Amino acid sequence: MTDFPAPATLSGHGPARVVALCNQKGGVGKTTTSVNLAAALAEYGRRVLIIDFDPQGAASAALGINADSLESTVYNLLMETGVATRDVILPTQVEGLDLLPANIDLSAAEVQLVGEVARESALARSLRPVLDDYDAVLIDCQPSLGLLTVNALVAAHGVVIPLAAEYFAMRGVKLLVDTISKVQDRLNPRLTIDAIVPTLYDGRTLHAQEVVERVRDAFGDRVTDTMIHRTVKFPDATVAAEPITTFAPSHAGAQAYRQLARELVARGVAA
Repeated sequence: MTDFPAPATLSGHGPARVVALCNQKGGVGKTTTSVNLAAALAEYGRRVLIIDFDPQGAASAALGINADSLESTVYNLLMETGVATRDVILPTQVEGLDLLPANIDLSAAEVQLVGEVARESALARSLRPVLDDYDAVLIDCQPSLGLLTVNALVAAHGVVIPLAAEYFAMRGVKLLVDTISKVQDRLNPRLTIDAIVPTLYDGRTLHAQEVVERVRDAFGDRVTDTMIHRTVKFPDATVAAEPITTFAPSHAGAQAYRQLARELVARGVAA
């Protein structure tokens, strides 16, 4: 595996590159990757905003935020006039990492946005005032290809696809790639697939090795060198409500996300 160098120190911050972490299949390590990649980038001196764009609020919970008790979340930002983006953003316990939280209210936005003008651009409009405050904005999408995910793809410069090293996870990627192509054609021509990250990898099984080999055959150098191995430490860190980079900083899982952060900076996916 390539050992990517630590990224150079930035002389200033912004404007942010917006990346949607997207896969319509659940259970592929999407929120785990969103939270831990964001924390690793912050460790390297980047100012990072993570947007919890899933009504289950998993990213908020993983960062120790009880979103059910909040007066304002990303739902209010999307659906109500006069809500300032900076008023909804919360700091986390990780220096340099902020959160735009979500809770179950966000599920109503999928229906309510249907009747709105420029409904696909609601998130992009909300993000504009704060893009200069950050170096990277990571959007943790819900596991579907509905209107919320389309909003994330319209707001984003690029897409990172966490892909479990399992056969059934591979089958849905074509549908996701088709959706990304439609958004590129009709709504956001700048959008690119930045990277596909193999997750839940178990190198002891021939099945996982074969799946990763097939993904590399299909997507070439868009597949990252860094692979995220399956480990119980990730759910342990989630229960502790902190990223693995602070929960178990010397663990191989934490090192893997630091390696992924370095690789994505080297690829130009993040600043």
